[in-house]
Amino acid sequence: MPTKQGLTDTAVRQARPQPRPFNLYDTLGLYLTVAPTGAKWWRLKYRFGGKEHRMGLGPYPEVSIKEARIQRDDARTLLRAGRDPGHERRAARHLAQISAGNTFEAVANLWLEEQRVRLSEATLVKNRWLLQQVMPDLGSRPITEIKAPDVLAALNRVKARGRHDTARRARQCIGQVFGFAIESHRAEHNPAAELRRTVQAPRPRSRPAIITPKEIGHLLRAIRTYNGQPTTLAALQLAPLVFVRPGELRHAEWSEFDLGAAEWRIPAQKMKMREEHTVPLSRQAVSVLRQLHQITGHGRYCFPSLRSPLRPMSENTLNAALRGLGFDKDTMTAHGFRAMAATRLNELGWPPDVIERQLAHTERNKVRAAYNRAQYMAQRRKMMQAWADDLDRLATGNAKQEMLRTRRASGTIQRG
Repeated sequence: MPTKQGLTDTAVRQARPQPRPFNLYDTLGLYLTVAPTGAKWWRLKYRFGGKEHRMGLGPYPEVSIKEARIQRDDARTLLRAGRDPGHERRAARHLAQISAGNTFEAVANLWLEEQRVRLSEATLVKNRWLLQQVMPDLGSRPITEIKAPDVLAALNRVKARGRHDTARRARQCIGQVFGFAIESHRAEHNPAAELRRTVQAPRPRSRPAIITPKEIGHLLRAIRTYNGQPTTLAALQLAPLVFVRPGELRHAEWSEFDLGAAEWRIPAQKMKMREEHTVPLSRQAVSVLRQLHQITGHGRYCFPSLRSPLRPMSENTLNAALRGLGFDKDTMTAHGFRAMAATRLNELGWPPDVIERQLAHTERNKVRAAYNRAQYMAQRRKMMQAWADDLDRLATGNAKQEMLRTRRASGTIQRG
C-alpha cells in the first residue's frame, strides 16, 4: 500500500493483477501501472507548455523504485530548466539509434565507396587494408563515441607489430574517414587530428632500386634467364621498358593497347592521380607484347592470375620473381624500375619535364600541366625508343661507348 511518503517496495512487489489495468501512485507524478498480465511499468505524469504529458521510465523489477525516483527527479530538474524531459528522452533514443548504425566500420565503408570515383583500384585496396588494421579496436564502435585515446590505442597495437609506417598511414586514413563523417553530419570532431605529433612519419627511405649501368646490365641479363611462368617473364621484360607503377602494369588490359600505333593508353581510373596516361611503346616493348598476345591475347588481362583469368596477377609476383633471380628486397623491387629509368634518363641528359611527364608525376601548376600534355609527346616517343636501345646495350655490356651517341639523340649534346 502507498504511504504518505509514497509506495514501498513491498507494496509494488505484492500488487496483484486485476481484470483491467490500474495504477499505484507514488509522489511528484510517479506511478506504477499494473497490467492484467501482471506486467508492471513505471510512468511519470508532468506538465509542460501548459499541457499534461506522460513518459515511461521502464518495467519493474528491472527498474527498482529507487531508480524510478531518480529518473523522476532528473526529469523534474529538466522541467525547472524549461526543457521537456519526454522530448529529451526521445532525442537521446534517436541519437543512440543513429550511433548504433554509424559504427566506424560502416562509415569507413561509405567513405571508401565515395573514393571509388577519385582513386585507383590499387589505392582503394591499400586504404581498405590500412583500415582493416584498426577494425578489431574501432570497427564496431559508434563513430561519435571514439576519442583520441581510442585511436591511439588501436594505432599502438599496429606499431607493436613493428609496423610504424603502417600506423602512420592508418592514422591518415582514419582522419579521412572522420572528415567524411563530419561533412555528412555523422560526427562532430576528428580525434585522429589530435595525434599528428604522436604518430609521426618515420624518416623517409628511398625505394630499393638498381641504378648504375653495370648493375642494370646484370639485372637485364638475369631476367633473360628467368625460367618461370611466361607471363611473369613478359612482365619482367616489359617493366623496365615502360617503367609504369607495378599496379598499372599488373592491371594492363589488351583493350588499352594499339600495337600498330605503338601506344598504351592507361585509363584514368587506373592511374594514381586519376588522369589518363599514354605510354609510347618502343619496338622492343611491342615485340614483347606481340609474343605475350599469343599466350593471353584471348582474355581481358595481359598478365592474368594463374588462379583465375578474371583477375590480374598478384602484386607479389614480380617481387617474388626478382627474389628468385637473386635480388633481395633491399636491392631491387618491382617499383624500382621507375627509379632506375628516372635516374638513368637524367644521366643521359633527357629534359626533366619530359621524364616527369612519362613517369606520370602530376604537375601542380595547371598551365604547365596543359603545356606538358600538349607539347611533350613527340619527345617522349623519341626518349622511350632511345631508352629501350640503351637497355639493349647495357644488357650486352656495350653501354659505355654508346653513351655520347644516346645523349646526342636526346638533343642535349650538339654535333660538331
